[in-house]
Amino acid sequence: MVRAVIFDIDGTLVDSVPLHARAWQEALKHFGFDLTDEQCWEQIGKGADQLLPALIPPEIAERSEEEISDYRSKLFKDKYLPRVKAFPAVRELFERLQADGKRIALASSAKGDELEAYKRIAGIDDLIEAETSSDDADQSKPHPDIFHAALDRLGNPDPAVVVVVGDTPYDAEAAGKAGLRTVGVLGGGWPAEKLKAAGCVAVYRDPAELLEQYERSPLAG
Repeated sequence: MVRAVIFDIDGTLVDSVPLHARAWQEALKHFGFDLTDEQCWEQIGKGADQLLPALIPPEIAERSEEEISDYRSKLFKDKYLPRVKAFPAVRELFERLQADGKRIALASSAKGDELEAYKRIAGIDDLIEAETSSDDADQSKPHPDIFHAALDRLGNPDPAVVVVVGDTPYDAEAAGKAGLRTVGVLGGGWPAEKLKAAGCVAVYRDPAELLEQYERSPLAG
């Protein structure tokens, strides 16, 4: 029986992944690294600690992570965050889960202030019991730290009664390391076969389809 659901946010609840990719591409170009949009997109879902060493020389990433990350964060909030929209039926899905007696938590690689903005955009602030951001994890996805933190905020329930919903292989890999099953959604642009290969037990188009098929989904338990 599923007792709690932990949601990723970017690409899962809000349509932000292409905007994050462009922000990283623009930020890295400012620091002298000319990368394609696809190269950046493939790393979205990770925090800066994992993303930067995958895109630029690790020694530069280690030395300049804070400077690059701060520049990217300001750029994203000023230029791209106002364009982020929620996917359809996010609030309705959360209300369905709540009506079914399930606890809801958020676990995102976003920074805390971005997380607050996303909750407002999705209209779910009053439906969440617990939340964690990159501020709560020593290492971001695909490491499991963020999900361990979310479980802790939920009072450490048995992982067998908790399901994660995310849009990238990094969500599924991180959740699996924490002993959690993952349901995938396609909002981040990853194909279903990649999500399943990473460990997703089921894949849906978006929150609206997950809501439509709720009774037959892993969320219903």
